[in-house]
Amino acid sequence: MLETAHSLIRDVGKKIGLTDWQIDRLIAINAEHQFEIKMDSGKSHKAYRVQHNNKLGLYKGGIRFHPDVDLEEVRALAMLMSFKAAAVGLPLGGGKGGVSVNPKMLTAEELEELSRKYVRHLQQHIGPDKDVPAPDVNTDPRIIDWMVHEYENLTGDTSRASFTGKSVEKGGSLGRDAATGRGGVIVLRELLDKLGKRGLITYGVQGFGNVGSFFGLVAEQEHQNWKMVAATDSSGGTYEPKGLSAQKLAAYKAGSGRLAEYPPDAKAISNEELISLEVDVLVLAALGGAVTAKNAKDVKAGIILELANGPVSEPAYKALNARGMLVVPDILANAGGVVVSHLEWLQNRASEQWSEARVNSQLEDYLVKATDEIYSRSTKAKMTLKEAAFAVAMDRLVKQ
Repeated sequence: MLETAHSLIRDVGKKIGLTDWQIDRLIAINAEHQFEIKMDSGKSHKAYRVQHNNKLGLYKGGIRFHPDVDLEEVRALAMLMSFKAAAVGLPLGGGKGGVSVNPKMLTAEELEELSRKYVRHLQQHIGPDKDVPAPDVNTDPRIIDWMVHEYENLTGDTSRASFTGKSVEKGGSLGRDAATGRGGVIVLRELLDKLGKRGLITYGVQGFGNVGSFFGLVAEQEHQNWKMVAATDSSGGTYEPKGLSAQKLAAYKAGSGRLAEYPPDAKAISNEELISLEVDVLVLAALGGAVTAKNAKDVKAGIILELANGPVSEPAYKALNARGMLVVPDILANAGGVVVSHLEWLQNRASEQWSEARVNSQLEDYLVKATDEIYSRSTKAKMTLKEAAFAVAMDRLVKQ
């Protein structure tokens, strides 16, 4: 992932006329923090926080708890956060954190211990005006609330602006849970309009979890001509050409149901089969690396929306572009989360709680403007959307 990010940045940098020195500065990481969290049980877990670039503002980026977390992954994700924030016009830098752990193997008490000890290690390097972490894979408002409380205990800070993604009761923002999925709907809507596609749109969602389900729910509410025909989770999923109800699917998932078993009379499909369905839009909302050089040839959708981080590998990305398919890059498609994280931070700093309508309106403003700017750059400079998004970001980062 890191090598791919470096390669893309260098390629786009050269296309827009940056010098090697300027490109090296864009790639350079400001600070890295590696440590081990020793649990009361005697076990220990490797932990990280990478602060890539703060030219545009304080570091911003999630914390993930996953067995595969390592320094290279965190470096790459921190770098991509810098470019994501810049691409959509946010006054933020890029950071990322993680712990190499399977949280499903921890008790609730151990999970809280891990969360608090993570903050203790990083307390001097983070804060409301320095680095504001957020949730990511396998972290949620409960975990973030523990982290905020620990930071308050250590520093005396009561602004609650030290982290975003909190529960609403503890200073979180209304609209945050749905922000990434809603943002994907906004970006897709704008692109479909620019492409003149206003009729029936069929789509499948790989990864009908938090992000994928909100994408489906918002799309169902706001776009009657969009039809979800397939959805999967880690167990597999379901395919119904006549259309699926996002609301019913979300309710089923909330009851701990497996999509491979929903409904009993529907056709069950695997994640690989979903990727090869004949749909207009393939929504990738699971983990990275879903479409690779091996299965890219099976993709039939004309538009691929990257709601996860890096779901299309670089070789697959090139193969899809060569076939004339439009890949909507993650740094645009899933930027709704970081936009509303920024809005949450603004609310905390002002000791305010905005209405969900106000939050959604500002999210819309950011993403409509960003989509228009990136699409225009793409068409005028004959770049892919991904190249154009990075070019827009680089312009902002280099000017600082």
